[in-house]
Amino acid sequence: MAAAIEITNLTKQYPVPMKREFVNAVDNLTLTVGEGEIFGFLGANGAGKTTTIKILLGLIYATSGDANVLGAPAGDIAVKHKISYLPESPYFYEHMTAREIVTFYAQLFGMHREEAKKKADELVDFVGLGGKSDVNKPVSEFSKGMRQRVGIAQSLINDPTLLFYDEPTSGLDAIARRDIRDLMLELKRQGKTMFLSSHQLEDVELVCHRASIIHKGKLQVLGTMDELLGGERVEVKLENAPADLSAKLIADGAIRTGDVLTASVLREEVGSVIDAARVGKASVVSVVPMKRRLEDIFVEIVGGRLDKVSGSLISTGDRPLINNETSTANPYKEIAK
Repeated sequence: MAAAIEITNLTKQYPVPMKREFVNAVDNLTLTVGEGEIFGFLGANGAGKTTTIKILLGLIYATSGDANVLGAPAGDIAVKHKISYLPESPYFYEHMTAREIVTFYAQLFGMHREEAKKKADELVDFVGLGGKSDVNKPVSEFSKGMRQRVGIAQSLINDPTLLFYDEPTSGLDAIARRDIRDLMLELKRQGKTMFLSSHQLEDVELVCHRASIIHKGKLQVLGTMDELLGGERVEVKLENAPADLSAKLIADGAIRTGDVLTASVLREEVGSVIDAARVGKASVVSVVPMKRRLEDIFVEIVGGRLDKVSGSLISTGDRPLINNETSTANPYKEIAK
């Protein structure tokens, strides 16, 4: 599968006022985004996300390194016709309806009025604002979720191949967030590629095939959701466990509730624990893999607990989060699922 975005050793430096030094907003960043992929680009405020996106959009230039978008250098005029960007808080003329806004921007793209009106009708219906209760409302009466829908409609006017979405679900209620996620998944089914920057990590887990986390301009984590969230521990519940096994598991943090012992066990130790339970005539109540959350990984990195980056292995302590050599060999596997 072809790459929609290729970033290689990208660095962006800014001078520090009144000092003879520079700060790296983006520091030697390398990653690839495949066509048809929803890619999560995550990081705390000030991590370098916006700077990276501005370089990819051709709004600013890198200090060093390369950034290619749809097979051409970032900023290429021909490529700009094939991409679109939705900021976190898009601005609209408050007195206009959704159709009027999309029609207006379609005309700015060079469409004749009738063509622009037809395109606006199509897109407003696609994002769910074509109903009788919404069609004649000015944007000033819209909720934030409805405004985001208008923004998505606007971002699709030029039928882009690649979409950059910055916090599309920020500040929305649960229903609006689900609706926006559904729209993104529908766009993916249409073959669009999305570069998604968001602090809503639950949404990233649900829609993205792969995600990266940058911190202080450096790439810290890159991998598929399965690679990032796959648990290394398993929850084992035992009933009437023998005293020696109970003592060992409790010493490792297991909790007893009545006759049931709940333990968190390393995946490779599950077999021996179950064998010991059966020898001691205990009942195995359940064995459930413990899945990590993206939030856990994010907090580990931003909270400063990422303490070893060696070669191609990016890890927290001695536990690897991702092996870049393994993951980049076929980074787009199962994207179409």
